[in-house]
Amino acid sequence: MFELASNVGTAFADDDSGADGASDTMRPQARMRRVYVGNAEPLRRFLLRLCWGDQQLAEDLLQETMLQAWRHIDRLPNNRESIRRWLFIVARRIAIDAARARQARPAEIIVTDLAWYAGTIDVTEDVVTAQTVRSALPKLTAAHRSVLIQLYFFGRSTDEAAAMLGIPEGTVKSRAHYALQALRAAIGRTDGD
Repeated sequence: MFELASNVGTAFADDDSGADGASDTMRPQARMRRVYVGNAEPLRRFLLRLCWGDQQLAEDLLQETMLQAWRHIDRLPNNRESIRRWLFIVARRIAIDAARARQARPAEIIVTDLAWYAGTIDVTEDVVTAQTVRSALPKLTAAHRSVLIQLYFFGRSTDEAAAMLGIPEGTVKSRAHYALQALRAAIGRTDGD
């Protein structure tokens, strides 16, 4: 609301006189500024009660009420009390329409992503997989084992692994391929043992 009040104050000229030579285009803006400054806070409190304390909804309804006032600025009553009465009637109707719209829509359901809850993550599968791979690795040749450790344990790329092992990159790729086949075969034998 404070942002809207400051925007209204800077966007509209300070022309509070109605007939002292102000241009016709500035009169509606100056009038709207006076309407806003004189009625925004009481309207906000009124809407806050209608919205059962929901600040955001009250602000939204206040903006909608002021938008209606702006749309009908040329037809607003001339005295302050009549304007205020008109604004409160419009605000009440807008609040009723908003409540009806909320009732017509189904209730919004917030879907909670269960992956964020640490207690719901089952790590037993990961532990079993890691233990199975650890027990199968010694069954591989040293060359195959070293390539798999460089690629999967240390997370190195094929060219980085080739530099670390002192072998060509193509050799790393072929050893990784055959090492994975051998690891699958070793794990299959481990399950049967």
